[in-house]
Amino acid sequence: MQAWQVRRPGPMSTRPLVHATVAVPQPGADELLVAVRACGVCRTDLHVAEGDLAVHRPNVIPGHEVVGEVVSVGADLESGSAARFSVGDRVGIAWLRHTCGVCGYCARGQENLCRESRYTGWDADGGYAEFATVPAAFALHLPTGYSDTELAPLLCAGIIGYRALLRAQLPAGGRLGIYGFGGSAHLTAQVAIAEGAEVHVMTRGEQARELALALGAASAQGADAPPPVPLDAAILFAPVGELVLPALEALDRGGTLAIAGIHLSDIPTLNYQRHLFQERQVRSVTSNTRADAQAFLDFADHHHLEVTSPHYPLDRADEALADLSGGRIAGAAVLIV
Repeated sequence: MQAWQVRRPGPMSTRPLVHATVAVPQPGADELLVAVRACGVCRTDLHVAEGDLAVHRPNVIPGHEVVGEVVSVGADLESGSAARFSVGDRVGIAWLRHTCGVCGYCARGQENLCRESRYTGWDADGGYAEFATVPAAFALHLPTGYSDTELAPLLCAGIIGYRALLRAQLPAGGRLGIYGFGGSAHLTAQVAIAEGAEVHVMTRGEQARELALALGAASAQGADAPPPVPLDAAILFAPVGELVLPALEALDRGGTLAIAGIHLSDIPTLNYQRHLFQERQVRSVTSNTRADAQAFLDFADHHHLEVTSPHYPLDRADEALADLSGGRIAGAAVLIV
């Protein structure tokens, strides 16, 4: 099959992705083999390719926003209660693909913190390929009313944005600030607006600001510009530590900043009075649980989200990641396989 591998992580200018012909993977006893139809291009893929994240699997195939069709199932899934999916089903493969299920974190509903957690496109091969496997217990049923290319960004950009919104503790009808407006942010903004929030966007790209306003944001300005009103909560999507300070300074008393990314550049020195006093707080976001994923996909099933997704054929995956790195993508890019 045709696939892209991260052979030598480094800046996109060094061409860390290599187009290769590799064997079709074989599903394990508890896994599904999926023919990939579309795969989202996520900033986490960029962190894997450029080496911001440590290598977990040499020559890994990136991609963890996979929409495809089940073409075979493992031996343990052929009958009985384990058969959640059948050949021919449309299925989603997301970032989280394994947890131990028995540790304290898993037992209390925080499987995203499991020390044995494993991830698609980092610990195991992902969707920048014609076929991929997924443990059936971590495969996702998909909402109706969306094309494959619309669904793909929902599987990480949407899910992690949903968890970030929960972590931001936005009060009902509150004012939400969003810093950076790419694939995840443009979906999260729609969820917040649908739930009655007033959304203000801070981002560097003019095209992204135009998209924010078109989707219903109350204002859109430069990445480090102050919003026109104090914020009850904020989410930082851009992996830029320097934006933590203006985001905190923009919060009203008692406000929360959630940092959504898996990687962030260093945060400058905080001034306690300007940035944290009056019970403002910072919260990180680490992956997601399957419950988060299902809750978000149920929301998307009942509230149609407008997905802005420039399309690239699979053989231009390196170009798609380079465009993401260069800030040339509005919305969430998708590979068509």
